[in-house]
Amino acid sequence: MLNIFGRKKDEDENFLEIVLDEAVDCLCDFTYNFYWQHQGEKMDPDEKIPGNDYSYREIVEKLKNGQNIKIIGDVGHRLCSSMGVDLQYFGGSGGEVEVGNIIVDGDVDTRMGISMVKGIIYVKGELKEPFGNLIELKSDKKGYQKYKSITDIMMHGLNGEKLIDSELIGNKLIIEPGHIRDTVGARLNRDAEIIHNGNVDLSTGILMRQGIVRVNGDAGKNTGALLNGGTVIINGDCDDFSAIDMINGALVVNGDAGKFMGAQRKNGVIFAKKGSPIPPTTKKKMDDVDNDNLLRWGLNPSHFKKFG
Repeated sequence: MLNIFGRKKDEDENFLEIVLDEAVDCLCDFTYNFYWQHQGEKMDPDEKIPGNDYSYREIVEKLKNGQNIKIIGDVGHRLCSSMGVDLQYFGGSGGEVEVGNIIVDGDVDTRMGISMVKGIIYVKGELKEPFGNLIELKSDKKGYQKYKSITDIMMHGLNGEKLIDSELIGNKLIIEPGHIRDTVGARLNRDAEIIHNGNVDLSTGILMRQGIVRVNGDAGKNTGALLNGGTVIINGDCDDFSAIDMINGALVVNGDAGKFMGAQRKNGVIFAKKGSPIPPTTKKKMDDVDNDNLLRWGLNPSHFKKFG
């Protein structure tokens, strides 16, 4: 018997197959949707995936064990959220873990791969934007688009892969305009720079520890959320809640940082042309170190206010 790739089934990779009659949200979601519960959505990790014998939790555990997953049918929102992360929320290290890969024979709805750090996703159908912390590679499977985590590439290199519409020069990744992404640079922990030409959406630089993410465009809500080191630079405006729950590092907004800036901030600094801070974040006086840092990032210190 031949499979979809034209090979005999017993010669194919080891895939666990899921067939969907309708689009399902949060498949292969390593967070088990805990973050989204705060927005009124609920999900039981041990509930069976509709029409299948496996639960949401079982699929994630199989991915952690290196199992590859093939999904036949259209997929809902937030496919592979935080895939490849040993989440501290569940008692893990917060670091990356090796995982299996995903193949989707169908369309995928928004937010695929938010905060994703490991694994590969192949998509045969349409991928709706915004999608997550992903970049497209030249595919090795005919008829499929291939996506990998931006953070994975910055941490471990291309390893012979070829980028589409982007360029990696040393430790600098230049992403050309054309797609809107969430969580760009999520969990980056290397002295490297990501330049995203064009607008982005949610949570740019979330949980970064090191490096620079520079967006030449506008950003959505929660920019720099949980930032824990490194620098996020937005050469445009942000939506509300910039630097929410910020732990460390620097957020620079070369425009309006929005309302509720720095809510629940623990540490770190915010530079913005304009913004409405909320306690504990207040306006501070700039010093020589601040001026030097802004100049080093190619920015004019006189254009910014400091908040901390």
